Formats: sequence, C-alpha cells, structure tokens
Amino acid sequence: MRTALSNSVIESEEHRALRAAVAALAKRYGREYFTAVVAAGQHTDALWQEAAKAGYLGVNLPEEYGGGGAGITELALVLEELGAAGCPLLMLVVSPAICGTVIARFGTEEQKRRWLPGLADGSRKMAFGITEPDAGSNAHRITTTARRDGTDWILNGRKIFVSGVDIAEATLIVGRTEDARTGKLKPCLFIVERAAPGFGRSPVPMELAAPEKQFELTLDDVRLPAEALVGDEDAGLLQLFAGLNPERIMTAAFALGMGRYALARAVDYARTRQVWKEPIGAHQAIAHPLAQCHVELELAGLMMRKAALLYDAGEDLAAGEAANMAKYAAAEAAVHTVDQAVHTLGGNGLTQEYGLASLITAARVARIAPVSREMILNFLSHQSLGLPKSY
Repeated sequence: MRTALSNSVIESEEHRALRAAVAALAKRYGREYFTAVVAAGQHTDALWQEAAKAGYLGVNLPEEYGGGGAGITELALVLEELGAAGCPLLMLVVSPAICGTVIARFGTEEQKRRWLPGLADGSRKMAFGITEPDAGSNAHRITTTARRDGTDWILNGRKIFVSGVDIAEATLIVGRTEDARTGKLKPCLFIVERAAPGFGRSPVPMELAAPEKQFELTLDDVRLPAEALVGDEDAGLLQLFAGLNPERIMTAAFALGMGRYALARAVDYARTRQVWKEPIGAHQAIAHPLAQCHVELELAGLMMRKAALLYDAGEDLAAGEAANMAKYAAAEAAVHTVDQAVHTLGGNGLTQEYGLASLITAARVARIAPVSREMILNFLSHQSLGLPKSY
C-alpha cells in the first residue's frame, strides 16, 4: 500500500522516484530481516550499508562533504519508506538528522571535514545525548556541566536513554556552560569521542524489541579540547533546536512508516480472511476503523511534509511549531493504527508470523520520545495560542 502523498501534485518526480527506490530496497529486507536481527541481538548492518551505498543515509548533508545536498524532507522520506517495509533505521534519526545537521550548520570547517563524510557514507555513526535522569529533555534543567580549564573543557554529568552509543564513534552531548555576563547556565554542544577518558556507558534493559540499544552515560571529568565545542557557545538554544526540530520530524517519519506497515498488514488480512460468506473486510466494523487509520496517517504525513519543507527553507520558528505538531499527529496515528491492526487480526495479531505484536510497544515510543505529547501540547498552548505557561 502506497501513501497518497506520492501523488504528483503533492510530491515532485524526484521525490516519488526516491520513494520507489527506497521502498524497493526495503522490500528486499522486510520485517523478517528486522525481527531476525533483533532476535539475534545484532544490528541492521547489511541494510545500513546498502542504504549508505545508494546514498540514502546522507541525502540531507552537503554535497561538498559527501552528502546528497538535499534536506530533512528527503531524509524523512527515506526513513518513512524503510519503516513502511517493516525495517526502520532508528540511527537515521540520530546520526545524519540530528548530529549531521548540527555539525553542517554550526560546526567548524575541521569538524565538518572530519565527521560529515563518514556520517554521509554510513562508515561512521554519532549518538546524541540530551535526556537526563532528573531533567528529562528539559534543557533548562540539564545538570551536565562544562567548565573551562585553560583552552580545554571539563564535562561532568549523566545522560539516559541514549541510542546506539555502542555503535557510534562519538556522542553529541548537550551540556551547560556559564554565561560570563549573567552567570546563568546556557546549553552547549560537545562532540565526545567513544574512547574519551572518563566517558562511561552502561546498557539500560528495555522491553522494546529493537536492534538499537539504550544506554546511560556518565561523564566524570571528561577533558575535551577546545575544538570539541560545536558552534558558538553563546548561541545556546538556537543550535540545540537546529537538531531537535529534525529529530521531531524524523520521529514523525518513523511513526508514519510503522503505521503504514501495520495498516498494510491489516488491510491485506481483512481482504483475504474469510470466516463467513464474505471476507471480514466487507464488514463496516472492520473496514471503517481501518479507513479512519488511513485518514489519520495521511493527515500526519502532510503535517510532516510541511514541517520538513519549512525547516529546509530556513524557517526555524515556523518549523519548530510544525515539527512538534507533526510528531504529535504521527505518533497518535501510529498508536491507533497498530492497535487497530492487531485487533483486526485477532489472535493472529499477537503471533510472530504477522510481526505486529512487537509494534505495540514500539508505537508507544513515538508518543514518549523525544518529547512527550503533553510537553508538545504545553509548547503549542503557549507558543501558538498565547496561553500562559503552567511550568
């Protein structure tokens, strides 16, 4: 089942061709490949490498550093199509979308040349650490601090729920430095390489069935050279949200792909499963809920496209609002669609054969991460509607 967004009025010929190419690649792997990798405790290396060879992983990164020269619009499309085939690559959200974008926009020439080619061709990965045990994703309460020591920086703190640290050469860490003028702490971004002394990691046991593991990080007097700082230490939230907005857009793509996969399985089952005279899909109690899921996914897809186009056009403020709305809409649509798909299949929806049961947990992730739906509603209520803050 293909999304209606492939219509030529909505998407360009280039985008439709990219969708078709990624979908063809993903179909050769599919959900069976993905679940086998998870069961074996391995990573999706084969798919990652083939997607990299085709140029999909770095499609959003500048051409002069080995990327495709396109934007988040195209990278989100890649992730959505991979997910629609049942084999999403979570590190697409983290490595090229967040870290690659931040470095491309704010990094020094040395940082760009050192990191972007590897992120673009898939030979290097970078993780992203913002969430903390006591602060969540509230950048104003982050306790990981960075202080100057001569020309170096010394980082101390903890991070939690950091994806893929074990397969990443470095982690882009969100810390806070002291503003010399006001004495207040402000967010800053640092590249911390995996082998840095004092940089520790421990896995977080998860019920989630995914090839990417989650980690808690500790930074114990991690000494970094001056060039580990990404961008201007006075830019603060501007640089941070340059990475967080793509993260929300890509999470929407992740959720949309998941929802499309679940809906396709449910529709196929409803079309062929026959208990009485007609297939069960002929009954409105089955057909109407699936049609409603289709509507919700299409609407979320349009919102995601709007957010990506705004971001790629440099409209950061408008993109922030749209990215949050897209993430919210896609997560809700995915949760509803997965639930309805499982319900449509009945007992079969909980079997390994149909590959839907594991999505029940996975779909909830899109509601929770990288920011909860409640915090999105908080943001929209005071930023978009002008209502007073409750926090």
